[in-house]
Amino acid sequence: MFEKIVVVTRKTRLQELVARFNTRAQAQFYIEHAGGNFQDYADEDEQYEAALKSIKKQLQSDLKLQYVDRGFLPTFIFCPTDLVVVVGQDGLVANAAKYVGAQPIIGVNPDPTRFDGVLVQNEVQNLGRCVEQAVSEKAAIKEVTLAQVTLNDGQKMLAFNDFFIGARSHVSARYSLTYDGTSEQQSSSGIIVSTGAGSTGWLSSIFNMVGGIQHFTGGKTEPPRQMAWDDPALMFVVREPFVSKHSTAQITAGMLEQSKELVIESQMADVGAIFSDGIEEDFLPFNAGSIARIAMAPLKARVVVKR
Repeated sequence: MFEKIVVVTRKTRLQELVARFNTRAQAQFYIEHAGGNFQDYADEDEQYEAALKSIKKQLQSDLKLQYVDRGFLPTFIFCPTDLVVVVGQDGLVANAAKYVGAQPIIGVNPDPTRFDGVLVQNEVQNLGRCVEQAVSEKAAIKEVTLAQVTLNDGQKMLAFNDFFIGARSHVSARYSLTYDGTSEQQSSSGIIVSTGAGSTGWLSSIFNMVGGIQHFTGGKTEPPRQMAWDDPALMFVVREPFVSKHSTAQITAGMLEQSKELVIESQMADVGAIFSDGIEEDFLPFNAGSIARIAMAPLKARVVVKR
């Protein structure tokens, strides 16, 4: 069933600092001069490298082994015979899942004291057993509903957690929005469309903000329902909609279930963008003339979870 194991990694904070300042010593000087704790960066880097060494040792099998950094995911071609192992924070699983396809993803937490491990539920020392279970089709796998955006020029993108649709800067995004048969002109700081897996992330922070404001004013709010990873629905919210002579705010949130879709037509000259799961560098241009249709993707991600 599988011919190759693809290990997805990402640079540690220390590695990113060294790339920025050329040497470890210069990176240390920068952090400590700013009053930061450089040892924390060094400890994280050491723990991650130790995890990768342990993983490499455990994966000495008949299967081929290939490593790919997160930065190359948008152009990396995964094959149906690849078994994917993601080593890092929960967000790295989300980053990889939209490119992987239907293959199982084994999320490995390299530092349980530092990372939550909601999506990376497997321990480093147990990876060999996890791989054996996946190869023999005995692994516990949880399906995750993905979101999909389709532009009128044919371009598509998937999201594991959420989509952001708006402007690439702090200027207001202008567009027309159609939902459930109703359309209106809007001006806002962007739209968030979330999956069930992403509902505890960016989406929850918006409800936290609204709840805090309503608490301040004497009210209360919460999401209409708690969404599971495989929830056959998406939820969207319009961030900070502005009411003016050319924009209204009657549609500010909603659910996309079954065949429902959200249709957004850009009215921005050259700053419009759509990106998913927080990866701003990998975006679809969304400028005047572009029409985006967002709905549940026909494909589901498959994440190996702890039994």
